[in-house]
Amino acid sequence: MKPANIDLDEIIEHYPGRPDYLIFLLQDIQAAFNYISPEALQLVCDHTGVPLSQAYAVSTFYQSFSLEPKGEHEIKVCLGTACHLKGAPRLVEELERRLGVSPGGTTDDLKYSLETVNCLGACALAPVMVVDEKYQPSVTTKKLDKVLGELQQD
Repeated sequence: MKPANIDLDEIIEHYPGRPDYLIFLLQDIQAAFNYISPEALQLVCDHTGVPLSQAYAVSTFYQSFSLEPKGEHEIKVCLGTACHLKGAPRLVEELERRLGVSPGGTTDDLKYSLETVNCLGACALAPVMVVDEKYQPSVTTKKLDKVLGELQQD
């Protein structure tokens, strides 16, 4: 969701119109709007002189960029071996049920995005999920209640 005080033109004008600023521009737009719209991508290309095909290739190569709107809160559930064995698939099912969205999707109100990942590199914390870049270790249904409750208060 777009914060009221951020303007796309201001972000673009902050950088010189050169191709070597492409990634910086995309990062700032992603941070400000939580995704890169087709219009924003075209404006960046017009400003930097980078062909649209190249900017698209860059924005789809790096996982930190999204061309689809993401939720205000991003929830990533690890499905690596340790997490899988300790019940992560049940957590995903529970999140799907509660949020009404499948992995890879975003709720209609743009409040939550749900993703599954192959590994978060935190096997000792299994099952683990990351909510808004904060690791949640040893997640149970009870802990899930607490985390979702805190997010709803935001």
